[in-house]
Amino acid sequence: MQLGTRWAVGAEPPARLNPDVRAAVRAVEGELFGRDTSLWRWTLTWLEGRPVVELDDGTVIRQGHDGLVEITDGVTPR
Repeated sequence: MQLGTRWAVGAEPPARLNPDVRAAVRAVEGELFGRDTSLWRWTLTWLEGRPVVELDDGTVIRQGHDGLVEITDGVTPR
């Protein structure tokens, strides 16, 4: 696993993420409307060359070997 970066909810995701992962980040953030996320951060790591993006609440966005992006709330896929 390789550490990438951290950024605040609502900030621009790293440009090196592909458009599908960036769209998933925006979709999750859209679900957070009305909640105080001012202290929440995303953490990007790389596992076997693929991005794993985790939000402080346990939400995880992964891109599989097949390129498909999956969002989980820490337990179940969305």
